[in-house]
Amino acid sequence: MSKITLQGFKFDEKSSFLKGPALAPPLVREAFHSPSANYYSESGVYISEELILDCGDFEINDYFEIERITKKNLKSGNPVLTFGGDHSITYPVLKALHEKHGEIGILHIDAHGDLYTDFEGDSYSHACPFYNIMKDGLSTDLTQVGIRTLSEEQRKNAREFGVKIIEMKDFELFEMPKYQKPIYLSLDIDALDPAFAPGVSHHEPGGLSTRQVIEIIQNIPVPLLGADIVEYNPERDINGVTAMVCAKLMKEIVEKML
Repeated sequence: MSKITLQGFKFDEKSSFLKGPALAPPLVREAFHSPSANYYSESGVYISEELILDCGDFEINDYFEIERITKKNLKSGNPVLTFGGDHSITYPVLKALHEKHGEIGILHIDAHGDLYTDFEGDSYSHACPFYNIMKDGLSTDLTQVGIRTLSEEQRKNAREFGVKIIEMKDFELFEMPKYQKPIYLSLDIDALDPAFAPGVSHHEPGGLSTRQVIEIIQNIPVPLLGADIVEYNPERDINGVTAMVCAKLMKEIVEKML
């Protein structure tokens, strides 16, 4: 019996700088199955193929297809792990989860707040998903970690919606929220310093290490209703390093879902 539903969205039409994240989902799977590693999480959980209902990767022509596909894949009753794609996918995925579970707490790990009202004229840009999520009331409990590029507009929107932001400059003060029920984890790979994950469109120095992100995931005190790994851009990767980082983090996320 599968325990986790996996879906991939080959979509980067909402990327503002470079295309490339649409290529990511199959390459994260390939890294997960790499013979250079194994299927064990750090605490010894074996992430077997039998645990994962893999619904495959979807070519997206209409942004709103993402919500419809996610609703269909949620019928399994499993928590859903999503490979992006750019970060715009998080909003329609959360809409589908909200319909099933109601309001959801969110832990968002990223270099960017993604709280713009619109970006370059697109209100569904990958720079906007968390503004849309909070505006629509999909969550009233959003914590962002690793942020290091906040504009004044994003700070204003964060204040309006009560978003809790732990900027990278203050990371030593971060304490995991005392969650009481399952949450959603949104992991933008550019949260990591480019030294650890060069395969992203927006290099933002001064970020988290791979170890710090692993520790954040491992310290989440509740299961995950859903999660995403987004913004991996294979066209900027070096020797598949970032793909392997994604696969490593995937194993820790799946364990937390279990």
